[in-house]
Order: sequence, then C-alpha cells, then structure tokens
Amino acid sequence: MSESKYIHKAHNVSVLLYHFVCPAKYRRVVFSPKVDEILKETCLEIAKRYQVNFLEIGTDTNHVHFLVQSVPTYSSTKIITIIKSITAREIFKQHPEVKKQLWGGEHWTDGYFVNTVSKFGDENTISKYVREQGLESEYKILHKTNQLTLF
Repeated sequence: MSESKYIHKAHNVSVLLYHFVCPAKYRRVVFSPKVDEILKETCLEIAKRYQVNFLEIGTDTNHVHFLVQSVPTYSSTKIITIIKSITAREIFKQHPEVKKQLWGGEHWTDGYFVNTVSKFGDENTISKYVREQGLESEYKILHKTNQLTLF
C-alpha cells in the first residue's frame, strides 16, 4: 500500500483520505483477474490526470474497495463519479462480456459507501491531540456529541 502524503497547495496543506466501497450493478459477479487488471490500470491512469491518488484498490467478486487521497476542492461525490464513470467505460470497452453479464446496462450501482479515514488515528485520538496542543487548563470544550446522527 502506498503511503499518504501531505498535499501542499497555494493556501492549504491537506491529508484527505477516503474509503469507498462500490458494488457492481445487481451485485453481479463481474470481477475476474482480467477485469481486475483493467480496473487497476485505469485507476492508475486516473491518478495521472486528476488529483486522486489510489493508496489501495481491492476487489471481491461483486464489489471494489478504493482507499484514495485527494484534495479539498474535490468532494467525495466528484471523486467517486470520476472513478466509476471512467473505470466502467474502460471495462466495457476492453471486456464486452461484462456488459452482457449486466444486461447491457451500467457497471456500478448508483450508490456507494464512503468513509473518511484518518492518518493519525480515530476520533478519540484526534480529540486528545487537540486538547493537548495548548495548556490543558485553557482548553474548553464548547460542544461535544457522543453519538453520530443522521441528518
């Protein structure tokens, strides 16, 4: 696995890591060693043209895990749209039998799973790091939610 790096831009420095899980349409078993190779090569070409660095790509028979690093100007939606559209086009072009398996339709489901990943640890580790930056007596927690909620 590649190591994430600090990305330096004109006015910011970032380490934004995302874990995406993308199922194949209808959860069909469409990944094989040949398709995996096209997927990998296509992703590495995407990395050359877009500000998306693939740290890890892993496939199961019906879904793919992408661990990617990108920049703040790219939303998670933009990142996965780039990945899914270009990889689907290349897989269909080089392996038309996959398109037949999917009844001539799309390669990926419309949905996906995304999670942000920290280079430095979990939520508690980051919270502790923030508290310890100054004098402990000066740090005040103004708000803290103990449970994640849906919108």
